Parts: sequence; structure tokens; C-alpha cells
Amino acid sequence: MSTATLYSWNEVEKEQLNPLLIRQFVTGSQAMLSRIVLTKGCVVPTHSHANEQLAFILQGALRFVMGDGTTHVVKSGEILVIPGNLAHSAEALEDTINFDIFAPPRQDWIDKDDSYLR
Repeated sequence: MSTATLYSWNEVEKEQLNPLLIRQFVTGSQAMLSRIVLTKGCVVPTHSHANEQLAFILQGALRFVMGDGTTHVVKSGEILVIPGNLAHSAEALEDTINFDIFAPPRQDWIDKDDSYLR
């Protein structure tokens, strides 16, 4: 029988991946939720992954540049759905708190095989 697991962001490991980006995440069997804090000017380089991504901006704003040529500025309270395998980059236009949902979970993050962020 499966049981529920309770987490608190105050207790989830904070990874300082570079001077402008802190990441935390929790993983279930089918999805992953991450909390990413980006300082204004932080750039997440172009990358892609098979995982579908839902990016929700709690505070601040991110500019996403997509591999299909489109650009989206996602602000507080907005959600961007990024299909799997669509290349994208992001830039923090201001200090930002972003929650990402990935399905399935990002195995590269779990394995710390994510050098593009470091």
C-alpha cells in the first residue's frame, strides 16, 4: 500500500547551482515539483528534455525563448506549458521564484547530471 509523504520547502535540500540560481525539488513516482529562485539577470542556457514542463511564476518574471522561434514573458501568476523535447532558454527579468512541474520526473536532476545549470 502506498502512503502520502509530506514535505516542507524549509527542509528540502537547497542546491546553489550557480551564483544566481538556487534549486529545490521533490519527486513522486510520476511527477516532480521544483522551486527555483533566480536572481535578476540569471540565464538558463538553451536545453531540452523529454519531460513535459509546466512553469508557474510565483513572483517576478522570466523570458523564455523557445526552439520554435517564439518568445514568452511569463509573469507572476502565469503558467507556461512546455512540451517535451522543445528546446528553450530562460532569463530572469527580475528576481523570480518559479515552480516547475515535470512529468515524468527529471532523472538528470535526480542524478545531478545537469551541468548546463552549473
